[in-house]
Amino acid sequence: MTLEQAFEDFKRARKDLKARTLYDYERLLKVAFAAWQKRPIAAITKDLVVKRHTELGKASGEAYANLAMRFLRSLLNFALAHYEDGFGKPLLTENPVQRLTQTRAWYRSERRQTVIKIHQLPAWYKAVDALRSDQSAFGETVADYLLTLLFTGLRRQETAQLTWETVDLKDRTLVIADPKNRQPFLLPFSDYVAEIFARRKETTPGAYVFPRDGRLGYLVEPRNPIARVIEASGVDFTIHDLRRTFITVAESIDIQPYAIKRMVNHKMRGNVTAGYIVADVERLREPVKRVSHFLLKAIGLRHSAAVLPLRTAQAET
Repeated sequence: MTLEQAFEDFKRARKDLKARTLYDYERLLKVAFAAWQKRPIAAITKDLVVKRHTELGKASGEAYANLAMRFLRSLLNFALAHYEDGFGKPLLTENPVQRLTQTRAWYRSERRQTVIKIHQLPAWYKAVDALRSDQSAFGETVADYLLTLLFTGLRRQETAQLTWETVDLKDRTLVIADPKNRQPFLLPFSDYVAEIFARRKETTPGAYVFPRDGRLGYLVEPRNPIARVIEASGVDFTIHDLRRTFITVAESIDIQPYAIKRMVNHKMRGNVTAGYIVADVERLREPVKRVSHFLLKAIGLRHSAAVLPLRTAQAET
């Protein structure tokens, strides 16, 4: 039983794997373990694992080496439980990747904590908005995509895969049916995001809110435009930094932790009280509005919807 054959059985058994996860696993097998695909799983020794982990750390980075070995560990754990010889004994007696744990050989990885700082937002926004000067649908799409990420706190894949069927412009809500944590949720969005969606609706005839030519049909991480924004603004950021920025802003303006968790669809493990709180989309509208208002002020934008109540009040007086 080779590593490649075990992976095919693994895929058939794990029917709930997301498309992106499956793609990442296939890439790891073909790149990180290219020379091992035809190797019998019983021939993958602890020493080989340690050696390959070190090689990957030097060639592709420590985080990638850890990622590759976590995938291998998962695959071999599956093999441990799945394969037996003619006498009912397992083909593998232990997982060789455990050597990394036993010898504390895993690379230490610090969780990234970067955000776009408040004073950086004007320069960042200006660089994002400049993408529209390409006078192409792609530049508009990327600019709107990045701003939607910042103003909703959604994950990049959730945002990229948004379809018009899941966006209700009248109710100003969107549905994430199959998020990372497998807990579908309904999220209200701000007036500013509503403007982005309304503008895109007029110019985007396809199924996806953020379309892109290609096999998938939706926008995949736009690395070149992001690099241009970084160069023009001087703000070094990743797409996930936008989600962290949204959460950081929400915390800074004293939005309740439960509301923040529901806004970004985080699980609330080990919290008995959380189990009694009913997630009500209407209760999230005000927190979403407050985060949006803060970001607009920080960027230096004046949102038209924010002055409508003032005009009404003046007319009445």
